[in-house]
Amino acid sequence: MHDVAHFNNAGCSLPPKTVTDTVKGYIDFEERFGGYEAREAFEPQISAVYSSLAQLIGASADEIALADSATRAWDMVFYGLALAPGDRIITCMSEYGGNAIAYLHRAKQTGGEIVVVENDPDGQIDLRRLEEELGKPRTRLMTMNHIPTQGGLVNPAERIGELCREAGVLFLLDACQSVGQLDLSVARLHCDVLTGTGRKYLRGPRGTGFAYVRSEAMALFEPAFLDGRSATWLSPGEYELASTAIRYETWEKNYANLLGLGAAADYALGLGMSAIEASVLRRGTELRDALREVPGVTIADQGARHCGIVSFTLTGVSPDRIMSSLRQRRINVSVSRARSSRWDLPRRGLESVVRASAHYFNSSDEVAALVSELTTLGDEAKEDTEEP
Repeated sequence: MHDVAHFNNAGCSLPPKTVTDTVKGYIDFEERFGGYEAREAFEPQISAVYSSLAQLIGASADEIALADSATRAWDMVFYGLALAPGDRIITCMSEYGGNAIAYLHRAKQTGGEIVVVENDPDGQIDLRRLEEELGKPRTRLMTMNHIPTQGGLVNPAERIGELCREAGVLFLLDACQSVGQLDLSVARLHCDVLTGTGRKYLRGPRGTGFAYVRSEAMALFEPAFLDGRSATWLSPGEYELASTAIRYETWEKNYANLLGLGAAADYALGLGMSAIEASVLRRGTELRDALREVPGVTIADQGARHCGIVSFTLTGVSPDRIMSSLRQRRINVSVSRARSSRWDLPRRGLESVVRASAHYFNSSDEVAALVSELTTLGDEAKEDTEEP
């Protein structure tokens, strides 16, 4: 049993006991025997983390790199792609703020061009326009999120991957909101790079992330920087890059957390990702439908396909007040803001939205409690506006 109704799984989910036990167990071992000694003693379990993450997304263990966050994993690969003046990077309007800043940074550094493809009438990336952009000269990379931070849209990543492969353009997919929520296959997605985090739907520890880099694409993504983990110092004037995806890693790691990440992946694999996806989508639909019945609530999700994340506003009540009021009642939600989605929310006239993200462990009673509290907040706001 949890002490809260946790609808902030898109921010940081609640870890299962096996994850916290794994992290604590490694720290206890370090306390008794030493850090380097613990690393050596747990070598089989650490190696197994690569295999577990690979199995989760249908990859090879040699194509997995571990990192201290999804952002760091993404940066290590994205910043490794050589760009020249006039080279084009394509992305979507729902892109994360952190990624968008990196695009602008690299464009400023290299003279490259950032192309943001407009949405179709459903509010997701227009595939016809994307296909046109992919066919233009000097297009080097298509990079985007699978699910954005500010809503329940699931981008049509499989079709986008097909278009990229047909056009000969590299495809980098940020899957930090879909790993642990959707049943992913890098083969179906046709992606060259996929990055994910532990702390969200995968239910792993904070401070963990990973990257998948297709073996055939590694030569095109030179690591952003190197150290004694990503390369071997062969002689005073010579080094050799690691032949696997560990070329995107750094030497120092929080092994307790990374073992927790592996435990989270194993836990998800044990439940079955197809079953998890079905359960999350079912609960997300239940939540979205229930919220539609609350007077004053407007669902802000876009796209043709949705997930367990539901974004919304409530007339007369700010998203921050909603989040604060619900937290006092032990119901967790979060707020997505325009500063994290400059190409999306402001164009829709939104400064912020409430984000409620359901997981398979959320119950119908918790959905009902959330809806009841929102109804009360809406009624109070209506009474305030009606006072003389």
